Amino acid sequence: MNFFFVLNGKTFKQLVIVVTTAFFAAWFLYVGNIVHLPAFSTKDGPKAIYKGEKDLALTFNIGWGDEKAEPILDVLKKENVKAATFFLAGSWAERHPDLVARIVKEGYEIGILGYNYEDYTELEEQKIRQDIAKAQDAFKKLNVKDIKLIRAPTGHFDQKTLKVADRLGYTVVHWSLDSKDWTNPGIEVIVKNAAQAKKGDILLLHASDSAKQTAKALPQIIQGINSKNLKFVSVSEMIANAETNTSEVK
Repeated sequence: MNFFFVLNGKTFKQLVIVVTTAFFAAWFLYVGNIVHLPAFSTKDGPKAIYKGEKDLALTFNIGWGDEKAEPILDVLKKENVKAATFFLAGSWAERHPDLVARIVKEGYEIGILGYNYEDYTELEEQKIRQDIAKAQDAFKKLNVKDIKLIRAPTGHFDQKTLKVADRLGYTVVHWSLDSKDWTNPGIEVIVKNAAQAKKGDILLLHASDSAKQTAKALPQIIQGINSKNLKFVSVSEMIANAETNTSEVK
């Protein structure tokens, strides 16, 4: 009788160990996936877009500087890229109305990158709303109309951000592929990172002065994407023409 009891006790302990180990393994996998998921949505509410089903969207963030945006526009024109989306900080747009006008004139889409470089996850809803509203005013003064897209200035956002953006009539856009150009790792590395592009990707690039190698890497990036027979589209076109992917933020 005692033997029977001891055996069950050992079996139970082993079972607890197995279940506990499995639980923590599953938890770590889950957390790892959440960390790497590039965009989120509330369970039943507004969504953030990070990927489509087909084509490819080039996106450029510009927050400061007056040297890199124009060379990038020159490359896009030379390489005959008709569609791209520029996420512009309102403060930058105010200081560079001529560049904003050129982006519009050449047919590229504009999205809002907030007004200041703020981490929206660290702000209260009212502060997020104020930052977006300030950017709205800046673009209205520049006669840039019908902006429907927004990207969190630092790339960090949460349910709170999604809800504020949705109430103001914007869709939050993240990315599925980061070129890492903002780290200035070398032209070859940027090209290699972008070479992972596949259909439906939203590719993150930068046209701020801090991204010193993007303009030189861009021709090879474009040529590589063309070699895959991927069509360049704006983010709005991607949203309109295909299903887009989201993941829930907790």
